[in-house]
Amino acid sequence: MIAKSWIRNWAAAALLVLVAGCASYSGSNLVAGRSTEAQVEASMGRPAMVAHVGNETWLYYPRGEYARQTFVARIGPDGILRGIEQRLTVANISKIQIDRSTMEDVRLLFGPPNQVTYFPLSKLTAWEYKIFDNPIKRELDVEFSADGIVRQVLLLYDHEYDKSGSGLAGGK
Repeated sequence: MIAKSWIRNWAAAALLVLVAGCASYSGSNLVAGRSTEAQVEASMGRPAMVAHVGNETWLYYPRGEYARQTFVARIGPDGILRGIEQRLTVANISKIQIDRSTMEDVRLLFGPPNQVTYFPLSKLTAWEYKIFDNPIKRELDVEFSADGIVRQVLLLYDHEYDKSGSGLAGGK
């Protein structure tokens, strides 16, 4: 009887931890128009990046394997959550304008890149983002010239994900 009670309590505690962990992943437990900035940070943790856009504060939360998702919590001047959105999407890539968008535009759209690489011969800087384009894992490379303007945008198949070299997600 004691063993069954212990197992039941352990299982209930494990389920509670699992549910709490999932809720804080994307902020799905938070309510726009009601949750405060303090509640956002208590639920989602410390943001990787903070930006002030207009009269809002944007908190960036890269999540998942290789940070393939970045959630942005938008906080109003009253300290109340306006909304949370997943920014690393293929649809958002179309918002980048070659020869017009800047590093700051891309940083505000997607948050901090996974990796930054400078190419001295071409004098380009590439920002790499990993994206989950269900069910395919992709890599987004945004290349900037020395003046910080986007010169090229590449959406690639993520070969690091596919260790088999087959070109198919999951291998074989």
